[in-house]
Amino acid sequence: MFNHVFNFLMEADAAFWGYIGFSIIIFLGCYLTFTTRFFQIRAFPYVVHTFVQEIFHHPVGARGLHPLKAFFASVGGMLGVGNVVGIVTAIQLGGPGALFWVWVAGFAGTLIKYSEIYLGLKYRVRNERQSYDGGPMYFLKKAFGVRWVSVIVCVLLCIYGAEIYQFNVVVETIAYSWNINRFLVAIGLLSLVLFAAMGGVTRVARVCSWIMPIFMLVYISMSLWVIGSYLADLPTVMAMVIKSAFSGHAALGGFAGSTMMLAIQNGMAGACYAADIGIGYDSTIQSESHTIYPERQARMAFFGVCLDNFICTLSILVVLVTGLWQTPIGSESAPLVQMAFSQYFPFMDIIMPLFIFILGYTTLIAYLIVGMKCAKYLSPSNGAKFYIGYSIFVFTFFAFFDQTQALLVMRMAGALLLIINLTGIYRLRKEIIFAYDTTPSESSVIACEQGDY
Repeated sequence: MFNHVFNFLMEADAAFWGYIGFSIIIFLGCYLTFTTRFFQIRAFPYVVHTFVQEIFHHPVGARGLHPLKAFFASVGGMLGVGNVVGIVTAIQLGGPGALFWVWVAGFAGTLIKYSEIYLGLKYRVRNERQSYDGGPMYFLKKAFGVRWVSVIVCVLLCIYGAEIYQFNVVVETIAYSWNINRFLVAIGLLSLVLFAAMGGVTRVARVCSWIMPIFMLVYISMSLWVIGSYLADLPTVMAMVIKSAFSGHAALGGFAGSTMMLAIQNGMAGACYAADIGIGYDSTIQSESHTIYPERQARMAFFGVCLDNFICTLSILVVLVTGLWQTPIGSESAPLVQMAFSQYFPFMDIIMPLFIFILGYTTLIAYLIVGMKCAKYLSPSNGAKFYIGYSIFVFTFFAFFDQTQALLVMRMAGALLLIINLTGIYRLRKEIIFAYDTTPSESSVIACEQGDY
């Protein structure tokens, strides 16, 4: 029975990301790009400036999280196993050309993510924990004028919040690499995730603020070292990426070959999944920022998509330049990035599983928090308790399924969220102010004066 279900999901996933998902992301991305006169290019220096400003900005007694902590709580969810394992699978399935479509999704996705965060903060509400509740469930009520759309989005985010794919990858990697019983790994990881998630966004932000900067520095340095070793081959690799993006790629070695549609499908889906573009998770997390100016936090989120896409690109280039992308799926003895790093760095059989654990752990706790917030939106009194029980069940259940099957469930939930959220963003497009200077927008000041924050 399960095989029939997963076969159906596989066909639906291929149809969505090959046609529908590709079309709506390109349409909204191009619309926002042209109407804002290529904001993602013009605003980039100011985006970096906003990020640096927040490092030295430490207000006392403000409601909500420090913007930088909200950012790292978000990044903890975005930078995960999808950036190291999932995105490389996109190349194995779609060929080198999938990297080009990863860039396309990232370029369009920066403005979509900016819009998500801006609307999340604009329509958020105060809560009893001296913070805020926001996200798509709040701005979609304004976009569609009915509550049932918000209910559907919350249900889908509850499914998405129990990140079964990354839980599965972490359990399998640790169990295989360190020769530990799979069931014991699953129980231990689940306990750690629940402990952090029960502390709310504040605890998640504290964990991610310490872990993520260190991980990013180490991972980026190692990736650049490997890619730098093949510097002379990079022009050839990049030419292969561009050619394959529009013509597919013939079978080669262990690689089964691909078409242009497979490159689009896997590149777009991989990038959107890795950066949570159009999903609503990020908007829910970053709405807890204490800033009263939506455009400032939106610029931080913009920077997050750029960072996420950069790390995805490094992971892909590492397996492209080393030729490991031709390895057939299922025949790998370890993640392809680990196999590539092992050629240059010692102890990767210990270090890489630790990397995957860190990435998976930060993602799992951040996602679970969003799921709990959505469950509480649906049922303020018992939603969070019910969701914990649901999460324990699905994590344990999918820990013994194939990784690709768990990924299919996540991608299909993400596909439905993408359709609803991007439609809502388009309907509210005239309420979004794309500001790249440091002067508070008029709408923010008005909202602040009206007491919405």
